[in-house]
Amino acid sequence: MKPHRIRMTHNLVMSYELYKKMSIYRAAPATCQEMTQFHSDDYVEFLHRVTPENAVQFPRELSKYNFEEDCPVFDGMFDLFSLSAGSSMEGAARLNRGLSDICINWSGGLHHAKKCEASGFCYINDIVLAILELLRHHRRVLYIDIDVHHGDGVEEAFYTTDRVMTCSFHKYGEFFPGTGDLRDIGEAKGKYYAVNFPLRDGIDDVSYQSVFKPVIRGIMEWYQPDAVVLQCGTDSLAGDKLGTFNLSMEGHAECVRFVKDFNLPTLVLGGGGYTIRNVSRVWAYETGILVGTEMDRKLPMNDYMDYYAPEYTLNVPAYNVENSNSPEYLERIKNQVLMNLERTHFAPSVQLQDTPRDVDRDTVDEDALDPDERMPETIRDQHVVPDTEMYEADSMGMPDFSRDNTKVVNEERNDLPTAVASEAVTTTAEDVEMADIDAIKVEAALIETAPQASGMEVDGAESKSVAGASPTVLAQELAAVD
Repeated sequence: MKPHRIRMTHNLVMSYELYKKMSIYRAAPATCQEMTQFHSDDYVEFLHRVTPENAVQFPRELSKYNFEEDCPVFDGMFDLFSLSAGSSMEGAARLNRGLSDICINWSGGLHHAKKCEASGFCYINDIVLAILELLRHHRRVLYIDIDVHHGDGVEEAFYTTDRVMTCSFHKYGEFFPGTGDLRDIGEAKGKYYAVNFPLRDGIDDVSYQSVFKPVIRGIMEWYQPDAVVLQCGTDSLAGDKLGTFNLSMEGHAECVRFVKDFNLPTLVLGGGGYTIRNVSRVWAYETGILVGTEMDRKLPMNDYMDYYAPEYTLNVPAYNVENSNSPEYLERIKNQVLMNLERTHFAPSVQLQDTPRDVDRDTVDEDALDPDERMPETIRDQHVVPDTEMYEADSMGMPDFSRDNTKVVNEERNDLPTAVASEAVTTTAEDVEMADIDAIKVEAALIETAPQASGMEVDGAESKSVAGASPTVLAQELAAVD
């Protein structure tokens, strides 16, 4: 779960030049107040305060919030998860505003975190926060989880509502977190809106697709969601250090391709994955699918080439292992899931209500900032594009008027006509100097006229003194006198 796997994924995406077909956006970290839309106040406050140095001062809280074993305290913990949550929330907000059709945050997908508890390497549940953002504009949201582990934190958050349907395909039986039984279908108003498909070891591509596609198609038909959140944990791949499934890269990516074809606003998130060379391969490949690019299976040169030895290819093959999921077992579970879907109310309605006003999470009031402090990174990013970002115009030594040095890149700008840009480029130092001389002459002429105008009266009007006024005011006053 270390950020290094995200760095490797980003490097592959850049090496394949996929950035040219998308907008790259740096989101602001989620604030404590935003996190408490789901998590409890005391939990977020503790997460913000605790560090490896002072952790011994909080023995009671460490036990209460499960900061033990697989959820240790580490340096930069709060900053890392606030950035992950902020990115998922910003992706959801962009979908709400119609600025994007698909948003990707590979650092998100932390589906185990609970309201008051860390769990399974997950401290802040960015998925729940993103879904809450989507619900501001969308009546129904579908959550799909193809991680090898059950998405228990997300299911628990929406277990009693019909506005979110959760669907998880996962290993079940003496496996973390131990939840996700077929009979876990939701409660109260959310009954039958929690879909769980328990699987056994060694499931392969053919078996997985034989249940994934009919179930998702059935959900789309009965539930008719307005938006989709897809968690793409890669620990369901063959050869994962923790997972026990046997999916190839093609089998895993086929799920992404199938969901994309429904053409709904979609938020794509990361998740688990512990063989990092396979994580970066698959997420880069799925990025290509989402932007509609056919990718060469031979890896381009990148900063982490040694990790992909000895084959140096964009491929994760399935292994020759036993599939414990018999066709009869899969058919029985699938039929039960589809039967449960038929018991739901067809496309549940939502009572009409005012849509909350959108808040631009990335807007900072510069006038409210302390002028004696250094410019914060959020403001600096709005003015300067980092030198590490790569653009086609930069590599060719050409000026690029399609971007305005903000954090959103590769987006069209209609506020900068070509003629204006051309004039701005062709203006010379001599032109500027002559313009300054002309302005000085006009100002001197107006000042000489000022004493004469100060004593004038026009048809009984009050005399007006213009001495000491600006050249613009002088010109207006003289025109009025005339």
